[in-house]
Amino acid sequence: MESENYEYGVCGCCGPLRPRYKRLVDNIFPEDPKDGLSKSDMEKLTFYAVSAPEKLDRIGAYLAERLSRDVVRHRYGNVVIAMEALDQLLMACHSQSIKPFVESFLHMVAKLLESREPDLQVLGTNSFVKFANIEEDTPSYHRRYDFFVSQFSAMCHSTHEDPETRSRIRVAGIKGLQGVVRKTVNDELQAIIWEPQHMDKLIPSMLFNMQDSDDLDRVQHPNTPSGSGQEVEENPASLAESCFRELLGRAAYGNMNNAVRPVLVHLDNHHLWEPNEFAVSCFRIIMYSIQAQHSHHVIQQVLNHLDTHNKNTPRVRAGIVQVLLETVAIAAKGSVGIDLECRRSDMLPFEVEHSSPANLWLGPTVLEVFNTLLKHLRMSVDFELGDGSRRNSGTSVSSGRGKESEERIVQNAIIQTIGFFGGNLPDYQRAEVMMFIMGKVPVYGAPCHTLDTDKIGHQGTKRIQTMLLSSLIMVTSGFKSKSMSAALPAPFLDPLFSISLMEDSELRQLVLEILHNIIDRHDNRAKLRGIRIIPNVAALKIKREKISKQDVAFMKKHGQQLYRHIFLGCKEDDNVHKNFELLFTTLAVVTIELANEDVVVDLIRLALALQDMALVNEENMSMFIRCSIMALVAAYLNFLSQMIANPPVCQHVSKVIELRNMDAPYLLPEHVFRDKCPLPDSLDKEDRLLYFQTADLAECLAGPGYNAERLSIPYVPQVTVLYTVGKILHRCKQTSRDRLTRRKSFVDTISLQDIIANNLPDKSQLAEEITFETLKKAIDTTGLEEQEREKRRQVMEKFQKAPFEEIAAHCESKATMLHDRLAQIFELTIRPPPSPSGLASVSAGHAQHQSVPVYEMKFPDLCVY
Repeated sequence: MESENYEYGVCGCCGPLRPRYKRLVDNIFPEDPKDGLSKSDMEKLTFYAVSAPEKLDRIGAYLAERLSRDVVRHRYGNVVIAMEALDQLLMACHSQSIKPFVESFLHMVAKLLESREPDLQVLGTNSFVKFANIEEDTPSYHRRYDFFVSQFSAMCHSTHEDPETRSRIRVAGIKGLQGVVRKTVNDELQAIIWEPQHMDKLIPSMLFNMQDSDDLDRVQHPNTPSGSGQEVEENPASLAESCFRELLGRAAYGNMNNAVRPVLVHLDNHHLWEPNEFAVSCFRIIMYSIQAQHSHHVIQQVLNHLDTHNKNTPRVRAGIVQVLLETVAIAAKGSVGIDLECRRSDMLPFEVEHSSPANLWLGPTVLEVFNTLLKHLRMSVDFELGDGSRRNSGTSVSSGRGKESEERIVQNAIIQTIGFFGGNLPDYQRAEVMMFIMGKVPVYGAPCHTLDTDKIGHQGTKRIQTMLLSSLIMVTSGFKSKSMSAALPAPFLDPLFSISLMEDSELRQLVLEILHNIIDRHDNRAKLRGIRIIPNVAALKIKREKISKQDVAFMKKHGQQLYRHIFLGCKEDDNVHKNFELLFTTLAVVTIELANEDVVVDLIRLALALQDMALVNEENMSMFIRCSIMALVAAYLNFLSQMIANPPVCQHVSKVIELRNMDAPYLLPEHVFRDKCPLPDSLDKEDRLLYFQTADLAECLAGPGYNAERLSIPYVPQVTVLYTVGKILHRCKQTSRDRLTRRKSFVDTISLQDIIANNLPDKSQLAEEITFETLKKAIDTTGLEEQEREKRRQVMEKFQKAPFEEIAAHCESKATMLHDRLAQIFELTIRPPPSPSGLASVSAGHAQHQSVPVYEMKFPDLCVY
């Protein structure tokens, strides 16, 4: 009688002579596979394997041989029994000899995964997951999981016709990938799993299943469970998200880029930037899952991806920028909290406690981030306006307008992102960012090295200015510097004030809002909103502190510049109600934050000068502007008089306001800024009671603390050279010509200039016209540095290769020239100095001196003041 159990025997007809391990393996298989694994026989096999671990590799090979045969013959019951036996042997045996057995086990799992039967694929996956949860005592040097990554990834993309079966296969694939991750990430010898060829399969497989989720807004804090365990096990989207979080949470510093790049590629391939709800959801998961100190890697990856899509459609770019905004917002919050940061990072608790979230996620790339964002803002403006040929070629007016509106979405997203970046930086970094952005703003009449505005014209330049100033408003929001000199340095203040003089009311409004953000350190603007006559300033409960010495010094240095730009900004013809509101707020916050006794007097002088300017009207301003200036002066003096708590000044101001209410309401803010307010044809200068009088205010301020005599000195705005560089160039040009054409004076003693005159270039060469390009070339030292390097190279080469006699002769000639020049100088210096006594004659070898009038003496140019 022949049996299939005997065909594997040592002798074909002698079953008892077969090896014991084979007989033990055969006994675990019942005659009817439906009866399942024989427990008693399995216990015998397990005891034998534990007692003789050197037999494990043979047991595994024999089980693999039986399983392969049963798979081919479709005996799936025996296949299930074989895998169950393998699982139990893996759990029971932990000796060194288990390594070959594991190879047989993985070979059997691979056989099951290669089959087309969903049940076998699920069975093999479950066995692999159990194996992945076993902690091995020693690492494996030669084991690789490339096949399993590929096979499990393919299962994640299953397209089986039956939805339930498709879901089972995908869940099995995700579990398999999760098992691979758990088995490899903690093994230093398996770091290959983080290489791109594996990440490009792992991560897209998870994202593909996460796309099927119907609720993209359910992304929660990583410590908060998103559902029950059973729901996660049965739902491919939830299980994929859980696996995705686990993978990112295990990513180390050097693996972060390889983990994020496939996410961006997947979003590109599946066109998920428009709409971008899924992209935002993915990066929320990423930012909540990774270690906090790795956040800047993600931000940098998104920025680089934005660079690669700089010519894509506006909605795609807007989607990327909005994802960037979301990542920045989460990173700025510290994302996962201090405790989790301590657990996941190598930072000491003290270091985490004393480091702000911004320092953790931005690191040294702050200016690089802002430079990239500003570059894309500039490109978006360029795309919005564009060249005439590009906008009119094959496009209708409606499509052009649609493109402009889409570009506005990109621009607004960039500005919001800049605001989140800047708003969460420490003060010292925020000040640098403010300077950086200000350097990008093109200013008329000033050289702009960072933005080429020739191609986009006036409209494009204004658009860029508006966008960059809006970005500055976002960055300066909430900025509270202890010293104004640190918050408003001259390189920042000068171009900012230059923009405040431009003939565009919107730009001037933005400048004033930036000043409010910086100067108002106690958040009083909300209480001062709207230009009006405030009846009781004390009821506003304004917060203020005593002005510091640093701020006093700042006002002494820059106060006149600030007053001048307020003065000039009031008389612009295109001013509207909002401009005067912001001007009133500017005067008010300066009074609260920076006003001592001297500044108060200067501010009153400024207000009186504005009143006189509106009355005299030498600028031919419209009646609305003149009345608005009068209303601004009234509102501000009413506020100032109550802030300094001077009853006589309050009484004078109240009296003027009361008379205006009765006789000239158009001079008050409540009336002039009202729609259809009747305006007079002219202002009566003779009616002194309607205007604030300098003499009366000086008399009211007379007393300790205030220098009332200065009020009698009319305020005149100081003229500076900030208007245009043309004036500076003209002055330089005129000065140069004056120096070249100035008559040279000669005296008895020859100056050093006369000694080296022969070595100077011809004056006609120096008298060339000085232009902006000339100054630019003079500042540019690149050519000079190259010449200097070349000169040094030639000298070194000469001294290395030239004969000794030639080097000696060269040094001797140099020394001789030096001695000759020194002798000439010494000969000239021993002569008597010039004095009112000049030489008349020489008698007996001695010079005889006679007096010469001083006005007839001729001195060198350098001595004349």
